[in-house]
Amino acid sequence: MTRAMFQVLVIPYRFEVDRTVAYGLLRRSEDDGGYWQWVAGGEEAGETPLDAAIREAFEEVGVPADSNLMRLDAVASIPISELPAFADRTDIHVVTEYSFGVRVDSRELRLSDEHTAFRWASYADALAALHWDSNKTALWELNRRLATSP
Repeated sequence: MTRAMFQVLVIPYRFEVDRTVAYGLLRRSEDDGGYWQWVAGGEEAGETPLDAAIREAFEEVGVPADSNLMRLDAVASIPISELPAFADRTDIHVVTEYSFGVRVDSRELRLSDEHTAFRWASYADALAALHWDSNKTALWELNRRLATSP
């Protein structure tokens, strides 16, 4: 399957009993970096960023396809050197990454084989754990939106 020209990032979040927000971090397998990040993946033929985000959230953590994803303004440019799926491409140099948040109500999410662990974290703990700057920027925006919305 040929990977497409954009990536998506999806941040699972939930409201705790005290109305604080917890963010769902995923740990990549050691052979894939072993770092903490959000749901991430690339477009498949003909998908929009929203379509890809819905599919990736379902595939990676079992978020139902009918969940309401929030499109974030955060957009990043990822060098193809950071995306092994693009290793053989010489016609492109960066891939656009679109970000989303998705509210989930379950404490447990189903992990795909791409990840070795999942944990809920506060904003500060998630920010400290994240590897990629684009993940941190998307978290900042989502946290701000959630803090300022009624």
